[in-house]
Amino acid sequence: MTRRSLFLLAILLFFARDASADPGYRVIVNSANPVSSISKDHLGQMLLKTRTTWGNGNKVLPVDQRIGSRVRDVVSNAVHGRSASVIKNWWNQQIFAGKGVPPPELATDAKVVAYVSANPGAIGYVAGDAPTGDTKSVTITEQE
Repeated sequence: MTRRSLFLLAILLFFARDASADPGYRVIVNSANPVSSISKDHLGQMLLKTRTTWGNGNKVLPVDQRIGSRVRDVVSNAVHGRSASVIKNWWNQQIFAGKGVPPPELATDAKVVAYVSANPGAIGYVAGDAPTGDTKSVTITEQE
């Protein structure tokens, strides 16, 4: 192979790897939800309950994984840019100030899937390789 061919092959492999990169989690919504994508900012607002309705007016029902789970750590860093413990402290401040309570924390991917399946306005996240049952995965975008 020529140097040029090797260079082009390296570029193709680089972009193919990046395009298929798995972030380690999937965001799921109830299968009746018409949303197919959501911005990272809107996802963060929904998980922090600062955005409380969907575009169609339905109430957002977020669910978190338990504190200490790998997937919660990944999502907290990816979506909020903060560790899960920092977000947990933020929620403690909200509770103390009487401004709100955090979403339910569920112990397993299967419990998150069951919650999202049972609630039309629900949104949650599971590990990237977890079965999603009767829910729908949504694409996360950088901007709305």
